[in-house]
Amino acid sequence: MTRASGTQGGAVAVSKDGLPQWLDPVVRCIETVEPPQLSRFLPPEDGGGRQSAVLILFGDGAGGPELLLMERASSLREHAGQPAFPGGALDPEDGDPQGDGPLRAALREAEEETGLDPAGVQLFGVLPRLYIPVSGFVVSPVLGWWREPTPVGVVDPEETARVFTVPVADLTDPENRATAVHPRGHTGPAFLVNSAVVWGFTAGIIDRLLHYSGWERPWDPDKQVPLDWRS
Repeated sequence: MTRASGTQGGAVAVSKDGLPQWLDPVVRCIETVEPPQLSRFLPPEDGGGRQSAVLILFGDGAGGPELLLMERASSLREHAGQPAFPGGALDPEDGDPQGDGPLRAALREAEEETGLDPAGVQLFGVLPRLYIPVSGFVVSPVLGWWREPTPVGVVDPEETARVFTVPVADLTDPENRATAVHPRGHTGPAFLVNSAVVWGFTAGIIDRLLHYSGWERPWDPDKQVPLDWRS
């Protein structure tokens, strides 16, 4: 088995060896899903956009499989107060954006934002690159299994408001699903968990992962919520 270890100069690779069986549907999704099935926003053909990566980290929680999320600080200029996967732009030291650069960036950003130890994370796949038009980011969604969980929390309050895990069972619960309505009229999938609305790019990825992994349960897309919803 190859494990991701460190974010600076150490070996960073992808391996499916030794994964728990419950991740099999996610692995199949990674191997078969096509970019247009994930989003209508794909990277510009001219190669434009800022290369970035996010870490979609699955763990074994007390209530079953769970995902690691964070909530961005309300003072940020972009995506303020929005729940998201840990992640950010590639730095020069991350290496080749077409190679292992996104792997290094996803682990580095997750460590900087949540304090997790990258040595305990086994990366097992990368979804096709997607595009976020509002920020111009070309995002590589990197998937990992939290083989050896370590404590996590807010590292820099100016960037992160909180760090939390969400059981997959909560994300698939129809009661926690809705359509988010942006003030400008845009709509998209949303998840009402941990007293927050998970929406936008993050919710879109979760929605597609649940769907193509076969974990999705029927829910009512006509149920709408504003982005300032709190339970």
